[in-house]
Amino acid sequence: MPDSPKKPRAYAFIDSQNLNLGTQKMGWKMDWRKFLQFLQREYNVEKAFMFIGYVAENTAMYEQLHEMGYLIVLKRTLEVKAPEGEKDAKGEPQKPTVKGNIDAELVLWAMKELPNYDKGIIVSGDGDFHALVEYLEQQQKLLHLMVPNWQYSSLLKDYEKYVVRIDKLRRQLAYRDRKRFSKSDPKTSQK
Repeated sequence: MPDSPKKPRAYAFIDSQNLNLGTQKMGWKMDWRKFLQFLQREYNVEKAFMFIGYVAENTAMYEQLHEMGYLIVLKRTLEVKAPEGEKDAKGEPQKPTVKGNIDAELVLWAMKELPNYDKGIIVSGDGDFHALVEYLEQQQKLLHLMVPNWQYSSLLKDYEKYVVRIDKLRRQLAYRDRKRFSKSDPKTSQK
C-alpha cells in the first residue's frame, strides 16, 4: 500500500485580540482548546504561537492557554489616559485604555521561525499583515490566512484563495458553557 502524501509541517501565528474581538462581534466566543485541536487535525499545526498584550490580571488565562499547548508571546502594554474631562457614552469620566499592539511581534516570530516550518497560517484579518502574507506567498510558505469573519481588511483581498473564515466554523469552534446544560436543570434534562 503506497504511503499517503506527507502533510507539510505548519506553524500558526495568532493575533489573539483580532480573533477574539472578531468572533465576539459575531455573537460567540472561541473555545481555544477546540481551535488548537482543529489547527492540529486539519492543518498539521505543530506550533501555534498566540500573541497577546500583557495584562497582569490575566496571568492565569495565559498559563491556561500555555497548558493547552499554545506558545504564548506576551507584548508589554501601555495604559493610555484619556484627555482630562473627556466622557464616555454614559457621561462617565473616560477610563484609560490599554494598548498592546502585537503586530511587530507576530511578524518577527513568523520570520524568525521561517526555516522551521513548511507552511504558515496567519490568524488575523488585520491589513497590517499584508507584507507578511505577501512574503509568505512569494516563498510558497503560506498555507492559509484565517480571518475571524467577513469583515477583514481590503488589503488582504488579493489572497482570497488562502482565506478561511472562522465564523463559518462556529459550530465546531464555539465555546459552550457546560454548566448551562446540567442534568439538574429541568429545562435541559432528558426525559
